[in-house]
Formats: sequence, C-alpha cells, structure tokens
Amino acid sequence: MKIVQLTNEKEKQKVTQIILEALPEWFGIPEAREEYIKECTDKLFFCAYDEDRPVGFLYLKETGNATIELYAMGILKEFHRHGIGRDLFQNAKKEAVKAGYSFMQVKTVQMGKYEEYDKTNQFYRSLGFCEFEIFPNLWDEWNPCQVYVMAL
Repeated sequence: MKIVQLTNEKEKQKVTQIILEALPEWFGIPEAREEYIKECTDKLFFCAYDEDRPVGFLYLKETGNATIELYAMGILKEFHRHGIGRDLFQNAKKEAVKAGYSFMQVKTVQMGKYEEYDKTNQFYRSLGFCEFEIFPNLWDEWNPCQVYVMAL
C-alpha cells in the first residue's frame, strides 16, 4: 500500500468519483457526491493505492486562517480496518502542520443515528479528534452534524 499526494485535477476527480460511487452508505446523495468530486481539484489531496488501484482518498479544505477541515474521505469497504484511513490521515496531518495550520476539524453525522456513521465517529475519535459541537439542522433533521476538532 502506498500513499501519494496528488496534484493533477483530473486524477483527483477520477479517484474521488471511483471511491465515492462505491460507498453509497456514506455518499448516496448524487448531488452531494458530485459536489465532493467538483470541490477536490484545488485541495490538498492524498490517495492510497493497492498496486496501481486507488482504494482510498482524503482531501483537506481550508476553513479559516488557522483551520483546515478533513473535508472528504473514503476507503473502499474491502479495505476498511487495514490502517489505510489512519495512514491517509497521518500524511494529511503532516502536510497541514507544514502548511502552518493550527487546528483541524471534521464533520460527520452525529453518533447514534446510523451504524455506518457510528463507526465513522469512532474512527475520528481514535485519531484524536474531540467532540466540539452538534448542529442539529445544518444538513437536515435526519442527519445532525457532529463537528470534531483537534489541535495540530
């Protein structure tokens, strides 16, 4: 498994599309999925490859002078629990620190709503993120937004 920082806009979009379309439990809303694909082009972007096959990605989005957001992340299901997400995150965190950011945030659906997102919440907490705030209606009433933060 290798982690590569991608800079080519088309390659970023291709990887994002392949991975997100394979993860309908998390990225099943077509409009949201298309927005993630469109947004990735100018972001700090990391891809995990098994041989030459992309199996996961993560990208970061600046949300303030001192803060960057883990904006989108996806790992093909057959590669969950193999340390790929953690490796992607460690690479991204290192680059965020190098770029001068002091904080990182991530948003997900609040714990207790869906099993898939409960696992996502547990993963972010295992990386060292702390609960910050819940926005009950940021997305919609069925998907309350949990914000996690960490100091870099």
